[in-house]
Amino acid sequence: MQNHFKYIKSIVYIVGAGPGDPDLLTVKAQKLLALADVILCADSLVPEQILQICQQDAEIIRTADKTLEEIVALMIERVRSQHKSVVRLHSGDPSLYSAIHEQMHLLAEANIPFEVIPGISAFQAAAAKLKIELTVPGLVQTIILTRISGRTEVPANEELASLAAHQASLCLYLSARHVENAQAKLLAHYPAETLIAICFRLGWPDEKIKVVPLKQMADCTHAEKLTRTTLYVISPALLPVTGRSRLYDPEHSHLFRSSHH
Repeated sequence: MQNHFKYIKSIVYIVGAGPGDPDLLTVKAQKLLALADVILCADSLVPEQILQICQQDAEIIRTADKTLEEIVALMIERVRSQHKSVVRLHSGDPSLYSAIHEQMHLLAEANIPFEVIPGISAFQAAAAKLKIELTVPGLVQTIILTRISGRTEVPANEELASLAAHQASLCLYLSARHVENAQAKLLAHYPAETLIAICFRLGWPDEKIKVVPLKQMADCTHAEKLTRTTLYVISPALLPVTGRSRLYDPEHSHLFRSSHH
């Protein structure tokens, strides 16, 4: 099989580390971690096992106590002055709640080349652990990834109350500290007995997953003492589902298969 992997020095790779399980890293992420000269990671969000993939003499910089400006200055200095390859390691997928927009803007402004490597997000890991499909024909066909307003405001037209009205598969990030507020907004649109999954530190050794009725969302969160790294999945797909997809139905034809009447 042809290998399209291309490793470049003097560049920043913004890499998704996935939810926590090192086996859920992409192949490209693993290759880059094994080759990079410098790795910057939020140590509270990326497990130590993932850093064991790095080469022994790699410089590992933990960024939990650093500001955006300090982090970007470090990346620029390592690339421009030292001509090193830098991996900026983010938990989950960089396109979701990772604050990479401002990093990319500052790197581009400084003429520092960068590449983004996607990762598995917590909502995908949750569906896999729960053994559910979040888009079930005839039941639910939309996934909403969102958060509740907290220290970071959510635009008014994206308020949880209006999104909940769709009764889609709703995946709620970064909301454990505001769980009572979230539960109240959800109960306005979902029945109190709707099953929800509370997923804590997916892919980590201390992972916890609890499936409870929506009305117990806040009580369960407090009982388990969850304040961060928690994803809530609210979905009709959590109920036992019957029926089947049209895609593999013998009566359904598509580009690669004619129907069998």
